[in-house]
Formats: sequence, C-alpha cells, structure tokens
Amino acid sequence: MKGWSIKWQVLLLALLPAALIALGLAWYFIQRGLSELDAALHNRGLAIARQLAPAAEYGVFSGNREILRRLAEAAAAEADVKWVAITDVNGEILAASGEHVALPAVADMQGLNVAVAATREALDFSAPIVVTQLAVEDEWYQAPPARRVIGRVTVELDRAPTLRAKEAVLQNGLIITAIGLFLAALVALRMSHRVTRPVLRLAQAVRQMGEGRLDLRVPEDSGGELQLLEAGVNRMAASLQASHENLQQRIADATLRLSYQAAHDTLTGLINRREFEVRLERALAGARHQGQIHTLCYLDLDQFKVVNDTCGHVAGDELLRQLSALLQARLRESDTLARLGGDEFGVLLENCDLATAEPVAESLRRTVKDYRFLWQDRSFGVGVSIGMVEINRDSGSLASLLSAADAACYAAKDRGRNRVHVYQEQDGEVQRRRGEMHWATRISQAMEENRFRLFRQPIVSADPSKGLAPHHEILLRMLSDEGELVLPMAFIPAAERYNLMPAIDRWVLSKVFSLFRECFGSEGDGPVCTVNLSGHSLCDESFLAFVHRQFELNQIPHRRICFEITETAAITNLREAVHFIEAMKARGCTFSLDDFGSGLSSFNYLKNLPVDYIKIDGAFVRDMDVDPMDYAMVEAIHRIGRVMGLATIAESVESETILERLRVIGVDYVQGEWLAAPVPLTDITGGRGFAV
Repeated sequence: MKGWSIKWQVLLLALLPAALIALGLAWYFIQRGLSELDAALHNRGLAIARQLAPAAEYGVFSGNREILRRLAEAAAAEADVKWVAITDVNGEILAASGEHVALPAVADMQGLNVAVAATREALDFSAPIVVTQLAVEDEWYQAPPARRVIGRVTVELDRAPTLRAKEAVLQNGLIITAIGLFLAALVALRMSHRVTRPVLRLAQAVRQMGEGRLDLRVPEDSGGELQLLEAGVNRMAASLQASHENLQQRIADATLRLSYQAAHDTLTGLINRREFEVRLERALAGARHQGQIHTLCYLDLDQFKVVNDTCGHVAGDELLRQLSALLQARLRESDTLARLGGDEFGVLLENCDLATAEPVAESLRRTVKDYRFLWQDRSFGVGVSIGMVEINRDSGSLASLLSAADAACYAAKDRGRNRVHVYQEQDGEVQRRRGEMHWATRISQAMEENRFRLFRQPIVSADPSKGLAPHHEILLRMLSDEGELVLPMAFIPAAERYNLMPAIDRWVLSKVFSLFRECFGSEGDGPVCTVNLSGHSLCDESFLAFVHRQFELNQIPHRRICFEITETAAITNLREAVHFIEAMKARGCTFSLDDFGSGLSSFNYLKNLPVDYIKIDGAFVRDMDVDPMDYAMVEAIHRIGRVMGLATIAESVESETILERLRVIGVDYVQGEWLAAPVPLTDITGGRGFAV
C-alpha cells in the first residue's frame, strides 16, 4: 500500500470491511442452508423408517406378504425414496419396492436403534420391526415386557435432489455475495470519490503551485475538515502569490539598481568608465560605417588634491558632486558626461566636430574656473585641464582614442594647467605623453623579467671629526632590452603617471631588506640605508602594513633604515605622509626630506613634517661657489634645519670648493659623484655589498 494513491487506499479501507462482512455472512448462511438440507433428508428418512416398521409388524409376524408388499409400495411412493425392503430377522426379503439395490450391512440385526448408512448417492435407514402385541383366537394380547425383533425395514433415500438443492443454495449464496460485494464496491467507490476527490484536488493544486501557478485556487465546497484545509491552501497560495509578486518586484528593482550601479558612478551619479567606453565604441562604429563625426573630451581637475588633503575626503567627494552637476548642466541631453576615476571625467559630444566642440570645452573650463568651493568657512578655487580628440572615420581603436585624449589632457597640464588642448598627430607634447605610455609598458615588462638593478651611493659626514654615522642612499636603475642601464629620470615620470611606483617601491624595499639581512643579520651593525619612497606609496593604505611585514620577516633593526621622501610628494600627500612618518618613527626609523627648496611649498610645511634630515636640492648646491643667491639659499635652509633640530644633507657636491663652503655653513652630510659615484648593490658573495 505504500506506493498506492490515496484514492485506492481509501477505497480499500472502505471496501475491505464490507467485503469481509459479506463473505462471512455468505459463508454462514450457505453452511446453515446446506446443514439444514442434510438434516431435513436425515429426519425424513428416520420418520419413514420409524413409521413403516410398526406398520409392518403384523405382516411379518403373520407372514402376510401381501400386506408387506402394499406397505413397501406405499412407502416407495414417497418423494426421494429410491427403494424400500422389509426383511425378517435373518435378512430374507419379505417385500420390496423401487430400484433394487443391495441391502446395507447391519451389524446388529437384533438392535432396537435405527441404523443409518450413507453413500454419495443415497442414505440408508434400517429400523427394527418389534413385536408389540399378540393375537390369540382373534383377540389381541399385549406382548410380554421383553421386546423381540422379528425383522427390519430398510428405506433408501435418494441424495441427488438434496445435492441439487445444495448446489442451488451455494450458487445463490455466491450470487448474492457477489451482488453484495458489487454494491459495497459501488458504495465504497462513492465514498472514496467523495473523500479523495477534494484531497486529490488539493494535491494537484499544491503540485501546480510548486510549478509556479500561484494564482490557482481550489473550490471550498467539501465541508468539514476538508473545507478548512481547502481554505487554508487558498490562503497559503494567496500569501505565496503576494510574497512571490513582492519578491519579483524586489528582484526587478534590485536588477535595475544593479544595472544602474554597473553603469553609473556611486558618488556623482554620472555614468562610469565601463559604460562610457561602451558608448564610445558605439560612437566609433557610427563614425566608421556612417561617416558620423563626434568629439571626445578628457577632463582632469587641477588643484583637487589641495582640497582633498586639506579638508579630507568628505570635502573632496562633495566637490566632485557639485562639479558634476555644474558640468552636466552645460551639456546637451544627447551628450555624455562620465566620471572615469578619481578627479578625471570624460565627455562624449555626439554629432559634434572639433570646431563646434571647442567652444563647449571652453565653456566647461570656464565653469570650473569660475566656481568657488566653500567648506567650513574656507574657499577654494579649482581648474580643469581638457584634452580633445575628434572621432571620425579614420579613428583607431577605443584604446588608442582614449590614449590620445589622455595624452592631450596631460599636455594641457604640462603647458600650465587650466586650459584646453586639441590632439594633433604631430604634437610634441602629445608625443611626449605617448612616450610615457610606451615607458609604462617597458617598466611592466622589466618588472616581469627582473631587469631592475640596485645601486648605492655613500652619504658622508662633511666634517669627519664629528663622527657622524655613515649612510648609503639606495638608487634604482633599469636594464633596457639591449642590456643598457637606464637612469630613473627616464622612467620614473611614466611610473608615477601610470601608478606603477607602489609596485617598484615594494620591490626595492624587499630587495634592500633581504641583502641587509644577508650581510649583517639582525645584530644591529651596518650603515643606515636610505630608501626612496614615492607619493603613490604614501597614499597606498596597504603599504604601511607591507613595510611592517618586511621588518618582521627580515629582522632588520628599524634604526638602520631611513626613508627618503621628496618635498613635493610629502606636501601633495601631507596627511598620508605625516601618518606614515609618525608610524615608522615610533618604531625607530628615520626620515629625510629630499629636494627641499625645489617645490612650491614654504618653510611653513616643514613644521608639519616630523623628519630627521633635510636634503638640500642640488640645484642650489651645484653653483653655490659662484652664485651668491644659491649660497644664501643653502645657508638659509641649513639655519632653518638647525632651529628645528634637523640634520642637513647637501647633494650634488661636485668640487672641493663646494665642499669647503658647505663646511663653513655647517652642513652635516654631503653626497655627490665627486665624493663617490654610485656602485652596484650586490650580495656579499659577489664581493661587493654594503661598505661601512
């Protein structure tokens, strides 16, 4: 029954009791009918035999066979009687009637009881004939008390009618039973249908709901508990439908949001770089196949970092949002303004040639220039550098188009910022930018092929009698494809422009730490190594953790490492620089401010930078022996350092005269090729390592 449907289970439960009862009753009544037929035949034979025996007493006693014959014939005329025989006590037949058969054997001929013998075809009854009275001289006298058997009466009854009656009883019983079972099955089926139809309807409804048809409802017409179940299923379906519709709506809303977020910048609401490139591809296809002309503008904000570093990222984000709204208001509905990343924006002017686009770009530039950003009672002015390139039938790939616009934008920056620069194929500024892009590819390949090399240059005490600790500045070189050494100034600008400096700084730091550990272990001996860091690394939130991890892995004493940061990088990333310096000085590292005096800062910034050394820009040192102004600048920087308790380092010392003048001023350290040229920094097994 485990695999049966509920319909057949209910039908079986309804039919089985009725079938068992019907079969039991049929068996009872058939057995009773058959028993009654056998009993009736038996009683009939006994009655005939018992009636015939007394009647035959006189005939047997007197020897009157005629009387006996008439008695036998009269008895044989009874229904079901096959044969009647009257015998004397010795078994001799005195009279007989009917179909002659052999007399049944009687064990006790003198017995007073009726003997009964049965065969399949007949029942034989043998009753004794007993003398009950005597006739003497025509008078009857009672027999003496002792009864005497003088003969026997044998009656044979035919069992065929009884057997036929039994068969009829059995057949009728079976027919009645079959009819009863059939009627019981009809009733059970009706009951089963009445019970299972709602259940099956509910099961089908639940299955269809599971397939997604949550709008389906079942009739609530079954009554009783089934009606409660139907109502519950309908309520469940309604609840599921409402939840499904709500979920579908939420999914649709989430899909729209994800689609929007995938195509838009979360900060400004403008489309993002990915979507902008999709639209550029579409514009390029239109230009190639339909001859359309469009213009691409690449915008980079000027002085944005001043606001971001001075007032924080919240202020910078608000500035970007406000400028996005201002720029969007200056464009047509068909134009596209996108935030490409950081403070960079892209504008696609569709169906607009360069002649028409230039006034639009100029309008965008003036809008940004005239805008004043207010934040916490402070006012800031910003500008924007814009690079423009036309999109026409001859335009190259998407990458080359963006590269051209990017190069034109930075050409505008290099020409003084806050201006519009139109891309021209033979433009010298653009070609220089393209060269930086080429250098970026070469730098990446050099890193993959391990073609960077480290050099060291000593930083020595200007006055040996002071006994100042020796320093070594770690310098970076790159091997070209031809195996020639490339100086940093050839590739560092491109590395900074394309954000490759953090990876380079990490490589340099790990190599220096590894070599220092091999040469000096963790005992604390050895020179102070000065390692240059870029502004990009200072802005990298994970760089500080990387530096800590390198110290832990190599067990280098913190006091043996000095980090050198350029004045421009420190001021541009003032907050990040101060955080990094304070974190590492707390561990024992020292810091040197490189190229001091060459940037746009004033001495006021020096108060906010907790450095240990000021490295005087070589531009002032190189000619200080012949230029009084340079001499005065070096002297002023040294005096400021003394007041602040900082040691001074003069670079680009190229003659003994310059060295003597620096000693007169009191500069602490000197560095230059006249003193010691940079040499390769190799492991100690190569015969050359750190010279102490």
